[in-house]
Amino acid sequence: MNRRPAAGRFAGPRHDDRRRSFPALAPREAPDGRFAATWWGNAWVEALEDTALDPARLARGKAYAGRGHVDAITVTPGRVVAYVHGTRPRPYRTEIRLRTLGDDGWERFLDEVAARPEHIAALLDKDVPHALEAVTGLLPAPGDLVPDCSCPDNGFPCKHAAALCYQSARLLDEDPFVLFLMRGRGEQEILAALTHRNAARSAAETTASAPPMATIPARIALATTPPAGRALPPLPPPLPVPAHPGRPPVYPPDRDAPDPLALDLLATEAAARAHTFLTTGHDPVAALTPWQDAVRLAAAHPGSGLTASTRALYRDLAYALDRTPTDLARAVAAWRQGGSAGLAVLEEPWDPPAGPFDRARPALLAADFPSFRPWRNRLSTRSLQLRFGRDGLWYGYESDADREDWWPRGTPDADPVGALTDLLGR
Repeated sequence: MNRRPAAGRFAGPRHDDRRRSFPALAPREAPDGRFAATWWGNAWVEALEDTALDPARLARGKAYAGRGHVDAITVTPGRVVAYVHGTRPRPYRTEIRLRTLGDDGWERFLDEVAARPEHIAALLDKDVPHALEAVTGLLPAPGDLVPDCSCPDNGFPCKHAAALCYQSARLLDEDPFVLFLMRGRGEQEILAALTHRNAARSAAETTASAPPMATIPARIALATTPPAGRALPPLPPPLPVPAHPGRPPVYPPDRDAPDPLALDLLATEAAARAHTFLTTGHDPVAALTPWQDAVRLAAAHPGSGLTASTRALYRDLAYALDRTPTDLARAVAAWRQGGSAGLAVLEEPWDPPAGPFDRARPALLAADFPSFRPWRNRLSTRSLQLRFGRDGLWYGYESDADREDWWPRGTPDADPVGALTDLLGR
């Protein structure tokens, strides 16, 4: 798929990869009292709370953060700075300092990430694998965060520094590369280093695993007539097809190159399609419409949940096809539920034969499910729905009561009772 916005996303002047500024975050009341949603964001919060000498100042700092008292945040290696509003009209300049990771620590981090492709995929998806906890000095520890503020309060930390820490945890949730920048290296610098390691590793694996190949000199292979008194030798057999698709370099080394995620998806997609065609003679994508192909690409995106990079992918693919990101997210759920058949069930109502469809309602009633109202290939209650596919399977859907906002759920089943039981987790 071509993604129209991707080509120009990094257009314009080069930026300083070791300095990032983030606009003030909107006020937010965390229902459970926790500011961080990720394990690495919680590690940041725990380092703050384990160091604090006064729980009351922490509580006031959390309240300041929740009410949006922290202005724009600037992150550079070893430092997080923002102006924080307190009881006086003029905000206070507040910063958090922390140690940067040394060269040996970065080497261990990069080696750990490059050793496993799923780690690279996770970082592309703005997720941090738990295995990286083992890299000493990456995550903050108690005493690692040193607050400083222009206010007259000598607390450690004062409520303004605590507020900045809590808001910083929200930045880390959204993009773990902010944590890496705090530790000393920018995103593009890390991606370029991983590119080099990935290419070196792939080359070493290829050299180690490649069997010796029969060859003939090119001048003989391209000759139109055989040498005097001799016949042209036969060409070597075709190269053997590898057991799995190759792994392309993951990141572009140039920070002004297009979106690394887009390139990674397209390169991986091309390798998988080529491998399938070589082994089966069939291109599994050729018959898909652009919309179906966009849904398939988004559904194959690594990771779970709508993280920042996933939202960007959905936005760009949807824009390219004049759809909304919600349309694409719903279609992705249908594709993950049942592939192209599941997408057809989502988008194409039809009139099924009477037999299997009419037997479904009494079977559901006998299993103590509520009464379903029929419409074409669908059976619905206020919040549950079953759709009968052309493949003879039942697909489960859910919606908020009386909203008609149906989303695919559960696993398709030839038995409507089984499909609904899977959906409800009975």
